[in-house]
Amino acid sequence: MLAEFRSFDRPVQLLQINQAGINLGFYMLMPYLAQHLSAGAGLAAWTIGLVLGLRNMSQQGLFLIGGTLADRLGHKPLIMLGCGLRTVGFALFGLSTSLPWLLVAAAVTGFAGALFNPAARACLACEAGERKVAAFAVFNVFYQGGILLGPLVGFALLNAGFTAVCLSAAGIFAVLTVLQGVWLPARRAPVTGRPPVLSDWRRAFGDRAFVSFAAAMIASYALSYQMYLALPLEVARLGGGETGVMVLYALSALLGIAAQVRLTAWCSARWRRGQAISRGLALMGVAFLYPAMTAGLALPTGWALLPLVACTLLLTIGTLIAFPFEMATIADMAGERLVGTYYGLYNLLSGVGILAGNLVAGALVDAGRSVGLAGLPWVLLAAAGFASAAAVRHLDRRSRLPVSSQVVTG
Repeated sequence: MLAEFRSFDRPVQLLQINQAGINLGFYMLMPYLAQHLSAGAGLAAWTIGLVLGLRNMSQQGLFLIGGTLADRLGHKPLIMLGCGLRTVGFALFGLSTSLPWLLVAAAVTGFAGALFNPAARACLACEAGERKVAAFAVFNVFYQGGILLGPLVGFALLNAGFTAVCLSAAGIFAVLTVLQGVWLPARRAPVTGRPPVLSDWRRAFGDRAFVSFAAAMIASYALSYQMYLALPLEVARLGGGETGVMVLYALSALLGIAAQVRLTAWCSARWRRGQAISRGLALMGVAFLYPAMTAGLALPTGWALLPLVACTLLLTIGTLIAFPFEMATIADMAGERLVGTYYGLYNLLSGVGILAGNLVAGALVDAGRSVGLAGLPWVLLAAAGFASAAAVRHLDRRSRLPVSSQVVTG
């Protein structure tokens, strides 16, 4: 992985490090925010939900705006502005316990993500050129590294108080903003002759191949998010506690760090992009069959947790297989002019999938327990993965997806 990382030019390397920093700062703070809002700020449960919901809505709902601005103003200004705004938002979380200011912090933090997320991916795709798949594979290693380290660093800093956590996270984003200003190339899209924004949006929404691909992939995000919903709930039900949940997260992140680059190279040597994505999705579906087979059985806690470990590992491997090819496919479908817009729309649709998936999965867990069919949620989640794999395979067979899966190494 390090050899692959060193083979890229400095802008690509910075974007990969940037993602590690973004996730480090985010996961230092966010896992402990709800507890702080309750114990430190004294907020009621519904106001905590309001703050967290506003943060998510202001990010997921504005991805398309952020992607469009990146295409029109350039990737670098949007990445810097997003990281700068998150510096402000995280500092506000640590410096105020007033509900109005906390709502401002939530909105600013979410909007920041809507600015830098599609812009960073679009910039990486453009800077990597023909090496998009390899670049996104390394990108995901740094992504997982930030997720792994963030909660640990945040937990260590909690001894100095939640304000110290927030200001440290804000400091990370401030440093990232400076690094981007120094090292990222400033490449603005031509302003003259550009069609109106609504014309760009009509092209993206009207691109049947892209919208079909995005729709086929929605289930994958709903499945991935079960790492934060169905799996933790099942761990808690089985008596694994917070330690069990942290073990699952650590296993997932460590597997991503260790296996992503080699796994991507192995898949690229054997499969087209569409084949790699569909097989990754199918493996994500298979993952949920393990808890389905043992749900409702009276097993000792240690044995009962093993199917959840297997589910986590297979779910992670499936994601690792699909992700680099998925990101490269979006960039190639967008063309050079609308990469940010396409990533923004894709992230917006993925957010809808996560919301719908959480609602359905939560309802299925409750329904399964009430009628004595504890395996029902897991079976239906597996079916969603298989259906998504079949949809992507269908698009690939109809030549609706870019076919290249070559990983160009340095």
